[in-house]
Amino acid sequence: MNIDELVARINELARKQKSDGLNEEELAERAKLREIYLGNIRSNFRAQLDNIEIVDK
Repeated sequence: MNIDELVARINELARKQKSDGLNEEELAERAKLREIYLGNIRSNFRAQLDNIEIVDK
């Protein structure tokens, strides 16, 4: 699942929660998808930090 599909599914579950509520299976899926999403953000952020080079003047 790519990041766009992941975000789309998370948003779909969020809309469903607001309108109808989520069952236990959907709550578990939402938690899993959020962890995948946050893990992706963390790894991208770490990669950016690793590429920063500090230069003294």
